[in-house]
Amino acid sequence: MSHLPVLAVLVPLVTGALVLLAGRRGLALQRLLSWLGLAALLLVAGLLVVAADQGPVLVYLLGDWPARLGIALMADRLGALMVMTTALLAVPCLLYAGSGWDRRALHFHALFQLQLAGLNGAFLTGDLFNLFVFFEVLLIASYGLLLSGGRGPRMRAGLHYVVFNITASTLFLIALGLLYGLLGTLNMAEMALRVASAEPGDLPLIRAASGILLVVFCAKAALLPLYLWLPETYARAPAAVAAMFTIMTKVGIYAVLRVYALLFGEIAGPLAGWAWDWLLWTGAASLALATLGALAAASLRALAAYLVVASAATLFIAFALAQPGTVAAGLYYLPHSTFATAALFLLIDLVRRRRGTAQDRLQRLAPLSQRALLGALFIVAAVLVSGLPPLSGFIGKFLLMAAVPEGAATGWLWGLLLVTGLMVIVALARAGSQVFWRAEPVAGPASAAPPHRLQLTAIGVLLAYGVAMTVFADPMLRYARAAAEQVLDPAAYIDQVRATAPGLRAPSP
Repeated sequence: MSHLPVLAVLVPLVTGALVLLAGRRGLALQRLLSWLGLAALLLVAGLLVVAADQGPVLVYLLGDWPARLGIALMADRLGALMVMTTALLAVPCLLYAGSGWDRRALHFHALFQLQLAGLNGAFLTGDLFNLFVFFEVLLIASYGLLLSGGRGPRMRAGLHYVVFNITASTLFLIALGLLYGLLGTLNMAEMALRVASAEPGDLPLIRAASGILLVVFCAKAALLPLYLWLPETYARAPAAVAAMFTIMTKVGIYAVLRVYALLFGEIAGPLAGWAWDWLLWTGAASLALATLGALAAASLRALAAYLVVASAATLFIAFALAQPGTVAAGLYYLPHSTFATAALFLLIDLVRRRRGTAQDRLQRLAPLSQRALLGALFIVAAVLVSGLPPLSGFIGKFLLMAAVPEGAATGWLWGLLLVTGLMVIVALARAGSQVFWRAEPVAGPASAAPPHRLQLTAIGVLLAYGVAMTVFADPMLRYARAAAEQVLDPAAYIDQVRATAPGLRAPSP
């Protein structure tokens, strides 16, 4: 059990290497290896959640060096939740890609596993420099997945995505250099102690350096005004890749919650909680603009992309309030929104392939084959995404509104969440009416071939996740509340990490 944190990274990394070596032996072997690796990762993720739920932080010291000197992986309830969310999302994405798209993407399975390794490493690392390293691993894999087999608009959007992220990574390195020069360490537990005891003259510099870091995280999480890259990129990505990318914005959100709750939590003295007010207002503005973008979307894929931005903005609001109840509601809403928007991307891909030249454009009416089946799936996905009762989206938003602390912000936050929720419902209803209700079914031999069973299974799995989160809401919310209390208690986290000593070394002969 003590090796679970490193196994969450090693399993997909080794699997990716084996898939790459098997590249010349055919696609069937690559698929088999990829599924075996994913099955092992699901087992590791499940065991990690069980172990983290016992309470103590699991600390893995690579090379058996103390955490303040070497590389440390740390798994608490929050990190384990993110690893499990990633593993569960990977299953339908791999199913959908296995229906045939992976034939057109060079090294898809190796890049897919590499991205899983980068994601899990980012969620489990206890060191800011290694967070940068894992960011680069997952980003390099995402470049290959996005650009493989692309041309025209997708290539153009992909190159914008690459340039944007390289710029953000450069700022990340600058921020790390400044923080290391000021604090003398990049281990997050040690940094938190040194921020709390920093000299008054160093506080403005620490705030400035951590502000640059905050810009980087918000850029990766698509927060206003740094979200403009996302709609076009996600709309142009292949369906299985776009569905997997729904977890990518959550990496930035996770990094904000982890780093700023730890470094600038209750023990940080004058710098305690300095970033939350900024994030609350920018999150609210992002939510308003994202829902307006969804209303104005000219295509189904653009609509889904703006809903990803809206879900990220909702999470920023929940986490910026920095209350156990709001953070718990956000941690419940996070996997829900990931699965729901991923299902929407996969479903839209099926729809656009059955509307002829109209594809997924909303300005044109076009016949649609398999209209009843696809329409029924769209209704379930729309209910999940919009937060209508009784499914998990409604539970997450209701709990967030109920947990908003009383004060001047209560009224306008309630109003914002209700109005933007209504706007999302209108946007989805408009799209559904245009594509499904007003379209004429195609009959006879001209009808398109039915969807591949793997494609329908992938969408069904994602929708089933939402239903399962509704049925098992009570244990999930208990876990989310415990995770929120743990992440908002930096003193306990630091004590547990610093108390972990290297294992006893064998004496020299």
